[in-house]
Amino acid sequence: MAKMSAKYKGSNDYIASDELMNSVNIAIALQKPLLIKGEPGTGKTMLAQSIADSLGMDLIIWNIKSTTKAQEGLYVYDTVQRLYDSQFKDHDVADIKQYIKLGKLGEAFMAEKQAVLLIDEIDKADLEFPNDLLWELDQMSFYIPETRETITARHRPIVIITSNAEKELPDAFLRRCIFHYIAFPDEEGMERIVRVHHPHLEKRLLEQAMETFYSLRNVPNIQKKPSTSELIDWLQALVVGGINPNRIKKELPFLGVLLKKNEDLDVLLNQLQGKTQASRPQTSYSSLNRYRY
Repeated sequence: MAKMSAKYKGSNDYIASDELMNSVNIAIALQKPLLIKGEPGTGKTMLAQSIADSLGMDLIIWNIKSTTKAQEGLYVYDTVQRLYDSQFKDHDVADIKQYIKLGKLGEAFMAEKQAVLLIDEIDKADLEFPNDLLWELDQMSFYIPETRETITARHRPIVIITSNAEKELPDAFLRRCIFHYIAFPDEEGMERIVRVHHPHLEKRLLEQAMETFYSLRNVPNIQKKPSTSELIDWLQALVVGGINPNRIKKELPFLGVLLKKNEDLDVLLNQLQGKTQASRPQTSYSSLNRYRY
């Protein structure tokens, strides 16, 4: 395979830090998978789409579930369909190849041009899942015993793997990856991200919403901190609802867009009620209570 010269420089709808762009380009140059970790909502999954858009490549997405097996990403042999066809005798069941369906990894290997392969939320699968992919990701090939055929990648895909750190990944797997952690954006970085999605947002509304958003993230004992995607949705709700920016900190409108757990709403309510009268913001507690149920 020819050495790849593609270079990722970000895309119009995705704000990537210099460090992240460097990690992507190092992974491309070294022909290794890029393992991305970070809080939910920090853009891990969207990175793969941004890379595909930036480099003019197709994106192939393999969404991992708790029941997903590595074999499914290579190919599936449909024995049930073959048995069905043998009973009705309307197909040549001797041709086993017609019952072989490539999985997402197989699709990426057989693509006519280089593609981006996203293996999304790899830590959802069982502990053996990453190890079961070591050979295929190293050698860019796999064997189908039913057809005695070896599938070899026509073009080595750019492999992006995301993890929410729900499980520790095996050391042998980690050694084969380039690693990058996407830190939660500071206010300056967040404003750049928001402006991509809401380029004409009123400055005062953005300032008040951002200040409130980061205050909520800093409330102790919040189980699910509001994420970037939730801030973007909240800003849209504020605009659609015609909310006066001066009401945002006082009333916390549409709070259910940001906080998704009853327990977190209770934590916030208890903190506000526990403040002294002098320092307590004039928050409408009924506006919090209505999101509890």
